[in-house]
Amino acid sequence: MLIEQPTWLYSKIFKRGLCRKDPNEHAVYLTFDDGPIPIVTPWVLDLLDQYNIKATFFVVGDNVRKYPDIFKQVVERGHRIGNHTFNHVRGMKMRSSDYVANVDKCGAFFKTNLFRPPHGVLRPWEMDYLSDTYQVVFWDVVTRDYSKQVSADKVFDIIKKYTRNGSIIVFHDSLRSCNNLYNSLARSIEWLIAQGYEFKTL
Repeated sequence: MLIEQPTWLYSKIFKRGLCRKDPNEHAVYLTFDDGPIPIVTPWVLDLLDQYNIKATFFVVGDNVRKYPDIFKQVVERGHRIGNHTFNHVRGMKMRSSDYVANVDKCGAFFKTNLFRPPHGVLRPWEMDYLSDTYQVVFWDVVTRDYSKQVSADKVFDIIKKYTRNGSIIVFHDSLRSCNNLYNSLARSIEWLIAQGYEFKTL
């Protein structure tokens, strides 16, 4: 559970960040990190269209640079966009000034008020500085679809076990996640629909 759903302590440390939306509203927020990339992102977009769902994509700037047509598809289909740094860098493994510069480099490609730090970690100064410009978004449920130690069935189980009102749910439209994504996303969406959840964007 320390990975799948953040603890109260995590929320306290990053109290200016958003981990969960309104707990009184029967709604969930699907998010996708690390794209856009060929094959995977278009597949996700087509699946979301089938269910008439809008999601939030936290995109890596270098992927936007390399695949502008796919990025354009995400925007034109009505999904929200968030900044996920230019090179998917970790805030704890580089100088803060370089980290912020990497965020700004991504932000030069599009405008958004949403930012998600890769791996969900950044220094307190980085958090405070970026919060003046962005709503920093973490999550309430991370599916772990990126892990080779986790199967698609486990991803689906995580959705069923941890989703609750206001959950911000993280999937990844990346090559590392694609096998789990292909075999869990539709099942997860159908289960969430059966539970009566409304789908919203951040």
